[in-house]
Amino acid sequence: SHLCAEAFEPAPTELYDCLRNGMNKREAGQSLVEMTFGLIVLLILLMGILDLGRLFYFLVALRNAAGEGAVYAAINPSCQTAADGPACADPDNVEYRVKHESPSGLVSWEQATVAVETPANATEGDPITVTVTYNYTLLTPFVQALVNGGVLPLRVVARQNILTEP
Repeated sequence: SHLCAEAFEPAPTELYDCLRNGMNKREAGQSLVEMTFGLIVLLILLMGILDLGRLFYFLVALRNAAGEGAVYAAINPSCQTAADGPACADPDNVEYRVKHESPSGLVSWEQATVAVETPANATEGDPITVTVTYNYTLLTPFVQALVNGGVLPLRVVARQNILTEP
């Protein structure tokens, strides 16, 4: 039986000394191993939560960018890219507006692709659709193993009605 259990109402300092000295090296090693496993699990959970937070941030940024592009496309449906003519030079085109809506450094806008869909013979009131796709790379190693290549393809769609004649 343990020596501290036999003591009858020891003073607080005596109890501390008794408990500290009563732990043998084997128990201390076991505690260290248990704490290490616990910290590893906690670290993996924390990295997963950070990945989810980043994913949410990316989705919000992509949604805002697609919305900005759709609004610009509704006002200027003929300027989808800078190649659509001199009146569509940067910053006066949908692709530029999408890729420069959020200037933060977290989203690498060079990796984003922008597609604009306009109905044939579009007129005022017809829908115009802006689709932004992005390959989001996960950071957490165990989650990467669950997802194909550690990359989640994100796709955001925004629609507006054309407000001016193309």
